[in-house]
Amino acid sequence: MQVVILCGGKGTRAYPLTEQIPKPMLEIGGTPILVHLMTLFAEQGHTEFVLAVGYRQSVIREYFARYTHGWDVTIVDTGTESDTGDRLMQCRHILRDRFFVTYGDGLADVPLDALVAFHEAHAGLVTVTSVPLACQFGVLDLDETGKIVAFREKPVLREHWINAGFMVLDAQVFEQWEGANFERHVLPRLAEVGAVYSYRHEGFFKALDSHKDQQEFDAMLESATPPWRCRT
Repeated sequence: MQVVILCGGKGTRAYPLTEQIPKPMLEIGGTPILVHLMTLFAEQGHTEFVLAVGYRQSVIREYFARYTHGWDVTIVDTGTESDTGDRLMQCRHILRDRFFVTYGDGLADVPLDALVAFHEAHAGLVTVTSVPLACQFGVLDLDETGKIVAFREKPVLREHWINAGFMVLDAQVFEQWEGANFERHVLPRLAEVGAVYSYRHEGFFKALDSHKDQQEFDAMLESATPPWRCRT
C-alpha cells in the first residue's frame, strides 16, 4: 500500500528547532525522524511513499536526492500555507484505492497488518489509530473534602483516546471530503455519517514536539530494539 506522510506544516510547537528545517527532518540519533518513520513502514512491507511537503520543502527534496534507501518516494508540493485536509486532497491524483496516511513527526509500534485487517472488517472509509492519552502532568486524586488521597505521576488516562495517525483510507472518501483541515473538518463530518472507525493501539506512541522529546527519542535509541519497532 502507498503511505502518504504529511510533511508540510511549519512545526510551530517545535520552534525554534524548526526555524530552518521542517519538523519531519529533526534528527533522532543523527537520522531524520521521517526516515525512522519510513523505515517502520518499510520493515512491514510498505515501501511506496508519497510525501506531502510545503514548509522548507527543499530540505526534504535535497535529502531524498542523495539518499533513496531503495524506496519509491514521490514528493508532492502541497503549498506552504495549506491545511492538512487540503494537502491530502492535492495528493488524490496519484493515490490508489486504499492507502495509509500518517504524520511525519510521530513513531509507533503499530502492527500494520492488524490495522489493515481491522479496516477491512468494518464498513467505514477511514480507520484512525488511537492511543490512550498520556498526561504530561502529575494528577491528584481528592476525596469529597479536598484531602489528597493519592498522587499519580503522569498517568495514562485510558478513558481518553487520541489520534496517533497511522490511518487507513479508501479513495472513495474523497467523494465526501468537506473542509480544509483534516482533523477539525474532514474527519468529524465523516464521523457524523458513520464512516470513521478507530483501531485502538495499546503499545508505544510518541511524537516529536520539543527538544525534550528529541532527547528522549535519542535515549530510546540506546536500547537494542527501539520501542517503535513492531515486534509482531
